[in-house]
Amino acid sequence: MNSPRFLPGGELSRRFYELGVRPVLQREFPRLKYSAGLLGDGSEVLGFDTPRSRDHNWGPRCKLFLSERDYSALRRRIDRALGVSLPLEVCGYPTNWRTEGAERTQFPHRVTHGPVSHRADISTVRRFFRRPVAVDLTRPLAPADWLVVPQHELGELTGGAVFHDGLGTLEPLRRRLRWYPDQVWRYVLAAQWARIGQEEPFPGRTQQVGDELGSRVLMARLVRDVMWLCFLMERRWAPYSKWFGTAFSRLRCARRMGPVLLAALAAGGWKERERHMSRAYEHAARMHNALGLTRPLPTKVSLFHTRPFLVIHADVFADALQATIRDPRVRALPKFAGSVDTFSDCTDVMDRPELCRKLKVLYR
Repeated sequence: MNSPRFLPGGELSRRFYELGVRPVLQREFPRLKYSAGLLGDGSEVLGFDTPRSRDHNWGPRCKLFLSERDYSALRRRIDRALGVSLPLEVCGYPTNWRTEGAERTQFPHRVTHGPVSHRADISTVRRFFRRPVAVDLTRPLAPADWLVVPQHELGELTGGAVFHDGLGTLEPLRRRLRWYPDQVWRYVLAAQWARIGQEEPFPGRTQQVGDELGSRVLMARLVRDVMWLCFLMERRWAPYSKWFGTAFSRLRCARRMGPVLLAALAAGGWKERERHMSRAYEHAARMHNALGLTRPLPTKVSLFHTRPFLVIHADVFADALQATIRDPRVRALPKFAGSVDTFSDCTDVMDRPELCRKLKVLYR
């Protein structure tokens, strides 16, 4: 049997809710207050899915949020009602899911009669927002709380779409988590500039001693750090590595910055790499000045002390940003430590809330 026409997962989920879930809830639980949407993990949440995505964990699904009281009293009844009454397919895709293998891989599986094992996953706002991260995001957050939550988790919780917010709490919470508070933002920005400042002269120095491989590795690290800086300056949560470049291509700066960074990576010789990277640094400096967070800073590269390496002197940007932090709680944080994303990209840390929670000790 041929696969049905590909429909972006976000739109498929919306139709699953509108054509399947909502009618059942209106008929069986007409007085129920609930919220529904597509958020959390999955490439379709951020709009990155393609036909390839259909091979696992992709299909008609949505999240249902109940009040804490209704969750305890009605969760099982709602789950059963949906299993019995949902249509067998939506837009050609089965609403029944099958789980296989040790990794519990899920995918839609066609059946001829119900009940279906559906993916209208039922939770509460508080339970759902606490599950993937180290802190309770539904409560006011201290600076250190923000810093131990990986950016990709915040992007998955605030991305996607809300189809209905009968509880009236889901959308306000997502708006509050759209971006760092101003003072925390300045702190994380300063740390990212400091990272660049720590290594920007090194590709030239390693090349000077004949270490071509080391020079290229360092250049790649700096390209990635500049990309992170761009996400921060445009106030956009960066996704995890698989979608990092795709998401970067959707930033406002990507039209100018993307080709320059790609040229720096592709260049055959050090001086050519330096020339392209210098343009990237200068554009990042102009972006910084456009934010108006500090006094205007130099936007031209210059020599690193007396050595023949062109740098933007990123430490100057880091220090200038640090000087604008007024909140005593943020000023008390370790200088330039940044967020968990600043110093770790280990999946086995970033995807384990209990480990991220332990990292709060770094900010005491």
